[in-house]
Amino acid sequence: MARTVYFHVGLPKTGTTYLQTLLWNNAEELRRQGVLMPGLSVREHLWASGAVREDPRLDRRGPEAAGAWDRIAEEIVAWPGTAVVSHEFFAAASAEQAARAMQRLGDAEVHVVVTARDTVSLVTARWQEFVKNGSTVPIDEYPTREETSPEYEWDWGTLDLADVLARWGASLPPARVHVLTLPKPGAPRDELWLRFARLVGIDPAACDPSGSVQNESLGVVEVELLRRVNGDLVDFTSALDRGNWIRGYLAQGKLVPRGGEKFWPSADRVEALRARGDRAVDFVCAQGYDVIGDVEDLRTPRVLGERRHPQDVTDAELVEAASATIAAMMADVRQLTRERRGAREAARSAEARTPRGRSRAALRRVRRMWSRS
Repeated sequence: MARTVYFHVGLPKTGTTYLQTLLWNNAEELRRQGVLMPGLSVREHLWASGAVREDPRLDRRGPEAAGAWDRIAEEIVAWPGTAVVSHEFFAAASAEQAARAMQRLGDAEVHVVVTARDTVSLVTARWQEFVKNGSTVPIDEYPTREETSPEYEWDWGTLDLADVLARWGASLPPARVHVLTLPKPGAPRDELWLRFARLVGIDPAACDPSGSVQNESLGVVEVELLRRVNGDLVDFTSALDRGNWIRGYLAQGKLVPRGGEKFWPSADRVEALRARGDRAVDFVCAQGYDVIGDVEDLRTPRVLGERRHPQDVTDAELVEAASATIAAMMADVRQLTRERRGAREAARSAEARTPRGRSRAALRRVRRMWSRS
């Protein structure tokens, strides 16, 4: 039976990919330290989040997805030390679903960990990911639903810090609910990892920090171009299509490398999000949760630096970005065509050297002779 389980449930866009990459890249070292990363990969924790949330779409992910939480829980129960579960989609679980998930871990001492940042930067970053995954929703209309549901991973159910903490912390003493604030710009790059490691009891000096991944950002022109292109990608509806082609090939592969200017929502939207974030900070303080970092870092600054709004992007800027992107895609098509042609020629050459290939060549020569006679 695991003595302690740390349930890292989000929030999204708060360094979760960075932390998960470090945890999984160092899974063997963590095991030597007595810390278990149950399952085979972060994908199983994604599946487990769907099982805990009773997501009816989970079957689309394959026959192994539905049983992921059971497998992970059984592995944790059999482990004698500390275990870590981490995926940001757990945040959307209802209070009842969260309680059942923790009860499944037997007598282990369960801690909930929530990484957090100020609401304006959180929603801005999450909207960009929404667009990378095929959305056409304008930034000032995101999140699209005020109500929360375990099935909605892209809305307030995973973004409202106070609501997530209330659901996941309902059955735990405040001392076992931990809020890790995202370090301010200019802090050491590994500060978030060091905070997380100290909490869990990991020796970070024994871990390999290389290979850590952080999601890269689109510029204001690039994100607006992608949002408009998404409107024409009407048959790119599967998770595979969105992940491989919209997010992977077009967004990460072609648009992110262009760089670009950062952006904010409109001034009115910023004020609404700031107020929501302030309420969340007040809730954290009132509940007495364990805050690692400065809780005031979760408030949006009263004065934000100047940034553009996506609706301010001009048609000329969109045409320039689209032209450069199409040119890069044409180069990819040319390279792929050359590679396929080379592969076909290599296959024909290899076949010609086999007995079957020599027989076919002889047969073709006989046919040519007959055709001339």
